[in-house]
Amino acid sequence: MIVYNINHHPEEQILEIEDSTSKTYAKIHLNQGASLQELTLNGQQIIQNLRPLIYENTFASAILFPFANRIKDGQYTFNDQDYQFDINQKQENNALHGLIYNKRFDISDTEVSKHKASVVLKFKEDNESNGFPYTYQIQLKYTISHQGLNLDFSVKNTSSKIFPFTVGWHPYFVCEDLDQSILQFDSTKKIIIGERNIGTGIETIKPVKNFKLKHQQLDDCWVLNSGDVYFKTPGYELKIASDGDNNFMQVYTPPFENIIAIEPTTGVSDSFNNKIGLQVLEPNNQFSISWSLQLNLK
Repeated sequence: MIVYNINHHPEEQILEIEDSTSKTYAKIHLNQGASLQELTLNGQQIIQNLRPLIYENTFASAILFPFANRIKDGQYTFNDQDYQFDINQKQENNALHGLIYNKRFDISDTEVSKHKASVVLKFKEDNESNGFPYTYQIQLKYTISHQGLNLDFSVKNTSSKIFPFTVGWHPYFVCEDLDQSILQFDSTKKIIIGERNIGTGIETIKPVKNFKLKHQQLDDCWVLNSGDVYFKTPGYELKIASDGDNNFMQVYTPPFENIIAIEPTTGVSDSFNNKIGLQVLEPNNQFSISWSLQLNLK
């Protein structure tokens, strides 16, 4: 009989979720945006710690809000008003990956059973910033089982003004041999990436079905016709799914052997300026999206 447990380590601001067989394990860093930095499903390691690389440089499994990827020079205009985000990517002079990746989330609820465990984590922003003068509440729900993981994201606009946003998730996946792995996804369009990795438009491409990863160095973004992406490796297959209406996929290969970031997002680099995927949220309204990982062992 499988039984799940949730262990909170308040001194380290870490949550660990593990089943009694030690085949499924997850580690969530509450003070690093509630990011899921380790994950093993049914004995198969899916996400591993990226040491010696540091979280502030990798954004490993970070939740990206109110924007995914970059904003050129941290500047944008919304409703005829100019705004300036802090520059946290100094070498390219960009704002990168939003505002909540380094925030501390609080535990709101937990639930365990024989076959799964779930945690609900919340962050409340009551202070308006220069770059984003709005308040909001974020809720994350992680549900973990032998078969996979669900991540439910929701944001509520608690300010009196409408605000622009995109959202994304930045997980890195580990595999036995990236050169022998492929991505399967449905796309006929790709984001044009200009200087400083800034998105400048969309180009039509030949339909993509099977994308081989051998010898690839990637920091690319595709427009998806379906929210389903399949990561097929020599050891396992992983379905990465999103239930959103606007689906994009950013793929990045870090300087780390057999590691790849496959990032589901609702917008692209510089969305606040090029408007690709950009949405708005009215006061007191809520936006929700769910991402999931489904494991198939070979």
